[in-house]
Amino acid sequence: MIRPSARARDELRDIRITRNFTKHAEGSVLIEFGDTKVICTASIVQGVPKFLKGTNQGWVTAEYGMLPRSTTERMQRENRVGPSGRTQEIQRLIGRVLRTAVDLAALGEYTINIDCDVIQADGGTRTASITGACVALADAFNLLRKQGMLKTNPLKFFVAAVSVGIYKEMPILDLDYREDSNAETDMNVVMTEHGGFIEVQGTAERSPFHVQELQGMLDLAKKGIATLIQKQKEALSL
Repeated sequence: MIRPSARARDELRDIRITRNFTKHAEGSVLIEFGDTKVICTASIVQGVPKFLKGTNQGWVTAEYGMLPRSTTERMQRENRVGPSGRTQEIQRLIGRVLRTAVDLAALGEYTINIDCDVIQADGGTRTASITGACVALADAFNLLRKQGMLKTNPLKFFVAAVSVGIYKEMPILDLDYREDSNAETDMNVVMTEHGGFIEVQGTAERSPFHVQELQGMLDLAKKGIATLIQKQKEALSL
């Protein structure tokens, strides 16, 4: 089986993580999964939502969006029509994943706003967003510590995400758009650096998948995420 991308079935796209990509955000990253490119920023705000006031506990929340010409045809800006169901689902996913990775008590009463803006889409925008946002979050925490606003690092562990799927009856890793749009099964997997699963989202597009295929996809995801976490740490010089 030859993939449209000509990659091996267990091969990631070229992954690039560029830190300090924008000037003003406390943490900012351009992450590239092949031709998918996402700007992830982390902004620090003193204070927390009303339901957390007085608890000495912080909060991490996320927003996600795609620029109008990030795809082959121009999309309408969502701030004119309101976020789509897809957008809401993805930004909730990003926030949920990052909160799992953070000791909110150690953060204190600060809110970290994560913004993931897709500037070019070729499949896997949510997985790229999660992987890049974790690095931006780490930079924001490091800044708080340098400024003496935090005593310890609230980041409990690194998290990353990757897509897997069944394409022409074979499990493959890190689907680009051509592969994703023709896959029999599409799945997104989020894991910690210690091998724990945070989220698994999988759908059979054409025919049901079986436990052996599920295991094959999970094995590919584990391998891919281990590489992604290594690249996160290399970007942060860890």
